[in-house]
Amino acid sequence: MVPRLDFSSWWTKETQKGTPVVVQMENPSFSVVEINGPDDAFQPVEKSRSKNAKQVTWVLLLKAHRAVGCVTWLVHVLWALLGGIKKRVIHRQGVDVESDKLVKGRLLFRVIRVFLVTCLVILAFEVIAYFQGWHFRNPRLHIPRTSDLQGLLHVVYVAWLTFRAGYIAPSLQALSKFCVVLFLIQSVDRMLLCLGCFWIRCKKIKPRIDEDAFRIDDPEGSAYDYPRVLVQIPMCNEREVYEQSISAVCQINWPRDRLLIQVLDDSDDESIQLLIKEEVTKWSQKGINIIYRHRLVRTGYKAGNLKSAMSCDYVKEYEFVAIFDADFQPNPDFLKQTLPYFKNNPELGLVQARWAFVNKDENLLTRLQNINLSFHFEVEQQVNGIFLNFFGFNGTAGVWRIKALEESGGWLERTTVEDMDIAVRAHLNGWKFVFLNDVKVLCEVPESYEAYRKQQHRWHSGPMQLFRLCLPAILRSKVSAWKKANLILLFFLLRKLILPFYSFTLFCIILPLTMFVPEAELPLWVICYVPVFMSFLNILPAPKSFPFIVPYLLFENTMSVTKFNAMVSGLFQLGSSYEWVVTKKAGRSSESDLLAAADTEAKSMEKLTTCKRSSDCELGESNQIKDKKDSAAPVKKKANKIYVKELTLAFLLLTASVRSLLSAQGVHFYFLLFQGVTFLLVGLDLIGEQMS
Repeated sequence: MVPRLDFSSWWTKETQKGTPVVVQMENPSFSVVEINGPDDAFQPVEKSRSKNAKQVTWVLLLKAHRAVGCVTWLVHVLWALLGGIKKRVIHRQGVDVESDKLVKGRLLFRVIRVFLVTCLVILAFEVIAYFQGWHFRNPRLHIPRTSDLQGLLHVVYVAWLTFRAGYIAPSLQALSKFCVVLFLIQSVDRMLLCLGCFWIRCKKIKPRIDEDAFRIDDPEGSAYDYPRVLVQIPMCNEREVYEQSISAVCQINWPRDRLLIQVLDDSDDESIQLLIKEEVTKWSQKGINIIYRHRLVRTGYKAGNLKSAMSCDYVKEYEFVAIFDADFQPNPDFLKQTLPYFKNNPELGLVQARWAFVNKDENLLTRLQNINLSFHFEVEQQVNGIFLNFFGFNGTAGVWRIKALEESGGWLERTTVEDMDIAVRAHLNGWKFVFLNDVKVLCEVPESYEAYRKQQHRWHSGPMQLFRLCLPAILRSKVSAWKKANLILLFFLLRKLILPFYSFTLFCIILPLTMFVPEAELPLWVICYVPVFMSFLNILPAPKSFPFIVPYLLFENTMSVTKFNAMVSGLFQLGSSYEWVVTKKAGRSSESDLLAAADTEAKSMEKLTTCKRSSDCELGESNQIKDKKDSAAPVKKKANKIYVKELTLAFLLLTASVRSLLSAQGVHFYFLLFQGVTFLLVGLDLIGEQMS
């Protein structure tokens, strides 16, 4: 099958020269006429119509002004893009060369690079064939008997067409059909989830609560025997957010004698340890039951930290445990909004609250994350919580029944998704979960692409690593066949494995390759209609983000590279599958709350005794000395990274867009062009917060 490069119909039609132009000016001193062609404007005219020359001059000036404005805009955009590229390429002194070498040595990058080189070679042949006119002058491509270079290229091109139609096209067609089927299955799953969410809203279905469980206006618990609650705040080198998280948790409205706060600090920076200790001491002096714990041996990351804290003897006195990451700030009534669901419901093991993002409007990256996470909470977790009583624990902003944790095996250090691990094991042990869409906990999303990329790598490699470990336990469990099928087919395979696989393979590899193998061309509804409709469904929980539907679609396809790489890494236990990098926080969560808390703390500190003042002054002086030592040390600036896989795919997609332009494929060309530009911007780290 010959590629559709026939432009002969363009010049066989009779066309008019020039473009019809109508000029309208204020207070005209002459009539307005239409110019159908450039020759009409310069025909001999009578003296009575001598003003036509002035009219033509105005037309030419108007068109020249528009052309200059368009060129100026394009030059401005290109200059800004080149400036960003220069900033990334030249100022990269802080990037580790060895890490770049490791990135370049990965298998995925090599595969993409092979595809790019192959497409460039094929594109060269296609351009030569196009300018030689082989596609419309010699449709059957008879091999000439000449022995010159042109004849040799012609022979090579005919051989390539024969090889393409006989060997490459069938395999590519089979792979594309397989990915399209997976795409449709996943789209049906999304539609069912959205229908379930719509049904919940129409029927106003919510988890039931015992109305007499607690009294909000009884903070000391005189009217009810409040359960004992343990609150844990795991953190590691959280200099930016430790103060606001501890402050928010210490202000929870709960009887003080029935609340214990554990600050689980895994920081390896001594200055941060001193700061956290001082914050804990400050709240302890105010009568808050708060404990500072620091492990000498930091094994197992967050899971090891939580496991070590749960091994304390005093934990046996508590019935529930609430977990908050370092950047989370619960409302004072958080426990009174969540714990009532446990009363008279002994099968309930977890109550999960929804996240609310205070920096969702900080930049384009945070807006796109808000779209994704809003759909995850309001649609996925709410529907699964209402109809299945199961969903993946988010690792924070949730309350566990300690008995459920103990009977399910406790925290294990075998994966980087310890929250999902304990949720699956608790579900297999018969415990039920409740998701509260109305209870929101403030937190922040990553503002830089580097932090977001590392977070997504951990979130997509961990589930595949867990799937390998949990599959035998799921098959041997005594739960119903429906629950087993839901865990294996929907929870793990469809939403954790199939989604990144088809997204990367279909839109980043197969689609650009079909431009060079037109026999396996993807239909228009796969490229345009269905993805846009799915993006529209994903954006419904965040309607204010509707103007970002196109950037969201393009960015999700771009992130499929990271997600696919992480999925393969976790599934086959590669080196980066157990990599844990703490997500960088900006500390923007509650600046106004911090100012108010600082004023209150200043007033309370004035009431302390002279002895305490002196001890605090000594501690403050020691901290000042340490801060001076730290500030004296040279600070190494960190430059923005350049992501080679994304850049390579950008050039691959842009190359395919050139080939699509030659074959006059409209939607394919625009999709490949915009997707290639998106990969280019992400590869140059031009999205999100910029580093110094």
